[in-house]
Amino acid sequence: MMIYQTPSISPSLQQQLGELTRLRAALGDEVKTRSRWMGSLRREVRASSIEGSTSIEGFSVTADEALALTSGRDVADRDDENRQAVACYARAMDHVGTMGIDPSFRWLDRVILDLHFDACNFQREKDPGLWRTGEIDVTGPEGSLAFQGPAGERVVELMAEVVDWLSDGDLDVDVVVRAAMAHLHLVSVHPFRDGNGRVSRIVQSLVLAREGLSSPEFFSIEEFLGTHAREYYAALREAQGGSYQPQRDASRWVAFCVEAHIAQARQRLAQIEQAAARWRYLEALVEGRSWPDRLVIALEQSLLGGTERGKYGGEADVSPATASADFRRLLDAGLVLQRGRGRNISYLASDLLRDAIKGARA
Repeated sequence: MMIYQTPSISPSLQQQLGELTRLRAALGDEVKTRSRWMGSLRREVRASSIEGSTSIEGFSVTADEALALTSGRDVADRDDENRQAVACYARAMDHVGTMGIDPSFRWLDRVILDLHFDACNFQREKDPGLWRTGEIDVTGPEGSLAFQGPAGERVVELMAEVVDWLSDGDLDVDVVVRAAMAHLHLVSVHPFRDGNGRVSRIVQSLVLAREGLSSPEFFSIEEFLGTHAREYYAALREAQGGSYQPQRDASRWVAFCVEAHIAQARQRLAQIEQAAARWRYLEALVEGRSWPDRLVIALEQSLLGGTERGKYGGEADVSPATASADFRRLLDAGLVLQRGRGRNISYLASDLLRDAIKGARA
């Protein structure tokens, strides 16, 4: 075998996996609810996960930009690599969602190549959707050599073994461990000229999605990795040793990923609780003013990256004229602010609304 071996599970790691199983079950129960606010939270979580993953490789957008790009409300300019990276990553994750529920899905090299094409399509000079043929070195923050990938002529052979493992290897271990190893296999072979980290994280999410974990954005660890990039790279360096050495012990890498999943699951459960409380506050606010309950949707959208007449009208199932009248009511109350003119008008939550929600939380 020319790829890493999945390490044995220590008693302490087994205990952590048990805790994670409980957290995943609780999170799964919450994600399956049909609460009206869950759709907004799902979009918010998806955007933060994608923004977190792309930020690791130096692409930077604001949280509001990420939400607008990943929800389809905004289109990335062709010459803006930061926004293109987020939009293309979102397309790859859409692909993950489809493959996650495809009953005829099979692991093939083309699956990984196509996800690379999705995520790196804007980097045409980097051969999206093709294995690299040359050498590859990864430099550290100070310009020193951090990792040297295997020779280009070995990539096809190594990736064939990775795909075989994805299909049939270690099927009896916890899915989080398998996902962590999938990530390590791919990022260590470094089979592409660029985007190896992005695709490794996307494949990790696909492994989770294939195990029936619906809404992979709630179960992935991209956001955690984005906010803990230093620890992420340190765990990779320990496993890799600076070059392709699959005989090395991957125990610390797996432990790091399990710890990341536990932290991320706790954060997601807290976000669900906060989103539910926010929705209850908005319902009480609307009811207290004797407004139609549909205005809760407009207020929620204004808080999460902003909204516009078409988006609100579509979700609330009202005409453009009614949507305009609803926003006028919110503007007069000082709860939203208007930006832009004509067809480019959008509505954002005012400081008055944001401060009221913070006060309610406190």
